[in-house]
Amino acid sequence: MSLTPPERVSVDSITIRRWVDADAAPLHALILANLDHLRPWMAWIATEPLSLPEREAKIGEWTRRWDDGVDFPYAIADGSGDLLGGCGLHRRIGPAGLGIGYWVRGDRVGQGIATRAVAALTEAAFSIEGVDHVEIHHDAANVASRRVPEKNGFELVGESPDEAVAPSEVGVDVTWRRRRTDV
Repeated sequence: MSLTPPERVSVDSITIRRWVDADAAPLHALILANLDHLRPWMAWIATEPLSLPEREAKIGEWTRRWDDGVDFPYAIADGSGDLLGGCGLHRRIGPAGLGIGYWVRGDRVGQGIATRAVAALTEAAFSIEGVDHVEIHHDAANVASRRVPEKNGFELVGESPDEAVAPSEVGVDVTWRRRRTDV
């Protein structure tokens, strides 16, 4: 067991890998090209568009948070290295659990990319000492996000009122959980 997840995991034709400084320009272009696709569901998109120097600083922040063991953000790339989206393991649900977040570029939605990334992240999370469960949270209106935990064998824990922070959200948080003992 380790205190951090692996920096790189490959599954089928995709690679989930730690963000690096050289990703700033391609990530910048990807987000700018997908603003309309991401805006309905991603609260963080409200701060976009960032400038390229701000994007570089953001990757630097992700590096620090990884090194501090707080968050583990990953790029999702295809076999040729092209960015498909992002995902991550986040310490926001208590000391024994990690939250999983993910997004995929608009022209690659529906191809199982998020599903495969979550499968890899779940395995990576359970390689971390002290982690006994992972959770996925999404707004009830986000049907596409719902399919990802369903396909990965997560248990529906419940729904609770929450603040709607992105334009298409209805303010109902849906929580899914997978325990180490489930794998």
